[in-house]
Amino acid sequence: MKTKASASFAMAALFSLVTFSAQTAAQTQTSSQPNSHVRYKLIDLGTLGGPNSAEGHQAPIVSNSGAVIGIADTLLPDPACPSDCFIGHAVRWEKGVLTDLGTIPGGNNSDAVWLNSLGQVVGKSENGVIDPLVGVPENKAVLWQKDGQITDLGTLGGNGSLALAINDRGQIVGGALNDILDPFSFPGLATQSRAFLWQDGVMRDLGTLGGPDAFATSINDRGQIAGVSMTNSIPNAATGFPTFHPFLWENGKMLDLGSLGGTQAVPAGGIDDATEGQRALNNRGQVAGGSTLDGDSTVHPFLWDGAKLLDLGTLGGSFGLARAINDAGEVAGAATTANDEAVHAFVWRDGKMIDLGTVSGDSCSLTHFMNARSQVVGSSFDCSDFVELHGFLWQPGGPMIDLNQFVPPGSGLIVTDGEGINDRGEIAGSALLPNGDFHAVLLVPCTEDLIDAVGCQEASQNVNASPSELSTPGKPFVVPNNLDAKALVTVLKAQFARLYHNPFLRGPRNWQRN
Repeated sequence: MKTKASASFAMAALFSLVTFSAQTAAQTQTSSQPNSHVRYKLIDLGTLGGPNSAEGHQAPIVSNSGAVIGIADTLLPDPACPSDCFIGHAVRWEKGVLTDLGTIPGGNNSDAVWLNSLGQVVGKSENGVIDPLVGVPENKAVLWQKDGQITDLGTLGGNGSLALAINDRGQIVGGALNDILDPFSFPGLATQSRAFLWQDGVMRDLGTLGGPDAFATSINDRGQIAGVSMTNSIPNAATGFPTFHPFLWENGKMLDLGSLGGTQAVPAGGIDDATEGQRALNNRGQVAGGSTLDGDSTVHPFLWDGAKLLDLGTLGGSFGLARAINDAGEVAGAATTANDEAVHAFVWRDGKMIDLGTVSGDSCSLTHFMNARSQVVGSSFDCSDFVELHGFLWQPGGPMIDLNQFVPPGSGLIVTDGEGINDRGEIAGSALLPNGDFHAVLLVPCTEDLIDAVGCQEASQNVNASPSELSTPGKPFVVPNNLDAKALVTVLKAQFARLYHNPFLRGPRNWQRN
């Protein structure tokens, strides 16, 4: 399925630069504890009558209560789409029921981005108005209450907004446009974008670090907010963009977290992947992300530990990114191996980077999420084409497990990625159907008293193998060495965009694989 080629606010907000480098040694896991009797039951979450409920702009997210949010196709054609597209609505799946969260009056499409433990959901909705400055449908930040009531959070005077995160106090953060024309506005936008905090019906502009634009990506239960801001309005020669730094906002003050020497640094997920922005900040006020080094031709993962920005290094290659952080201060991400032969998922803990390897037969892998129990989910694939092949689960002390081992025999489903995992070990992901459509799926752990329940499948791989034994060389991940910084940014952004469901980086929103 395809859906509209819209330059919506969510698609146009920001990007994570993915030009990388380092000669930092990293620790590879070579021993494992038995990871036996891992059993899961797969549930197809379905759609709203249309063909797809995954692989679009919004990946499914699962809460600690087992509720899943995302986006699903209706049967209605999208009038704003130039080809075979369907209107998509934000949805919530809970206890076997898929609920259409709808849109604000006049809108066609909506996206659910994050939810809290109270069942409140935030995201965006079209309002039926075409933005006169850029010629695409306007999107507004919205809040869906547990009972389904929807609230338009408004803007800061401009024509769009996006809510990215909500905490258990009901505080909401994201980005909103004002009415000041901005030559440095994020691509697809015409006016300044500002980080906001919405609370008790009021949207507050959090300001910037000195430049015209900012965006808030995360908020923890203490009310601390992480995001990214321009520090000036001067384009840098190497990137063509003004300087970006991550920030931590608390009690009315925005703290510049700096960079690792370069001019481009963003929290995990940046704003290119809405589902990953909230993963950048933990409840201790620590922030994870990626930063260019001096010269802006390389990027390393970083951790803000509350006092300083730490360079987490790589897996022996030349670049890496952080994708998630938990309350223990552990960081998950992806980095290149020696000689940049492959990209592997990693977990950084106790000052060491653990190589998670790949699913057997694949050569590359990427992290999407990590929970409080240090369980990691993501995608494993061939480095040569960067098309997701196998969703995976990694648990401390054990090897990477292919989520397809939990697919019921005869279903024809292929789980292509693990997008989110809650603290109960429930996994939200995407599955390819035999007809080429994609559905959101939920994998639920089977407890000991449910081991014989219908649909429960047990992982059967060699649980004592090391990551190196579970990986194959495959085709190498090629980083062109004859490109300038701008060209290299373009090449790598396009490759990573396909894996992180990022329509801003990869161009018009397209649900079909190339």
